[in-house]
Amino acid sequence: MDKLQAKLDFDFITNQSVLRHISNIDSFKGKWNIVEQTANSYLKELRNIATVESIGSSTRIEGAKLSNPEIEILLKQIKISELKTRDEQEVVGYYDVLEIIYENYNEIKLSQNYILELHNKLLIYSAKDVRHRGKYKSLSNEVVAKYPNGTQKVIFKTTEPHLVQKEMMELIRWTNKQLKSGSIHPLIAIALFVYEFLSIHPFQDGNGRLSRLVTTLLLLKYGYHFIQYVSFENLIEQKKKNYYKVLMDGQKKRNTKKEKVDKWILFFLSSIEELIQRLEQKYNVYKSKSGYLNERQNKIFDFIKENQPIKLGDLNKAFPNVSINTLKKDLQYMKAEQVIQAIGKNRGTVYHILDS
Repeated sequence: MDKLQAKLDFDFITNQSVLRHISNIDSFKGKWNIVEQTANSYLKELRNIATVESIGSSTRIEGAKLSNPEIEILLKQIKISELKTRDEQEVVGYYDVLEIIYENYNEIKLSQNYILELHNKLLIYSAKDVRHRGKYKSLSNEVVAKYPNGTQKVIFKTTEPHLVQKEMMELIRWTNKQLKSGSIHPLIAIALFVYEFLSIHPFQDGNGRLSRLVTTLLLLKYGYHFIQYVSFENLIEQKKKNYYKVLMDGQKKRNTKKEKVDKWILFFLSSIEELIQRLEQKYNVYKSKSGYLNERQNKIFDFIKENQPIKLGDLNKAFPNVSINTLKKDLQYMKAEQVIQAIGKNRGTVYHILDS
């Protein structure tokens, strides 16, 4: 057993919990990929909301102050020459890399060159980071938790600069091997990669932000497409204390045979499950009560939900002031928007709410 895999040598109860989390996540993954293929118009809105939340949370975790509404305004009127504050520079850099990942995740390989390039783009607008962006660190650093009141706390020590390239090369090689062979489930391999990346802390600055971006990249590459519609970064911001705690738990015995990452793996997987719950809630709201249904269509939705399955004749009786042709058009639109499903043909057709 190699030294990285040894950190995954958990007890029976922990293994059962890990398997249960993975089963739940993969079950949703399959359902969501079918939903995404319909290209519903409200998926774009969900991604826009998640993007702003991700940028805001990930930069605030590292000490930035901009709120989500301020970020939304900034992104609508980006003028690179006017990015005067570090917060603005970090926000736009994060946005650029996130968009690159969304649009090109299939082509972006997990390699040192790509990681260095993403780091360079992440800090491209920051004058303070010109000398070290896109390069591994030359000075020792620490993982520091930054809190809203301005206080900081050292979480753990990291890999010394002269060992960074070697450790990153070994980590990337190991992760690619596991992801290709399938001998370790992708979610486990990704979670361990993130833990090791943060432990190495390969860059002078931007490690936390880049770790979260690479998490999104890897999840997308291995089919967890729902991650772009709900913000992992926002959840981490809300659970920051526990996030640092589970990282520290493994770090206490760093570079010893007793170093285990069970608490981190469980935190990572349970966080994804929590994201799924959030996404289901948001998606169902958009399906039923979003701006994509007008007032009449929302009433039709409510009627179907309370009386399903129903036929066109049932709607005609329930809405005597709406013409049959209008009802037909409403049903057709709601079917196209994946709000309802039709079963049968002609007069025998019945309608019911489409589960996500």
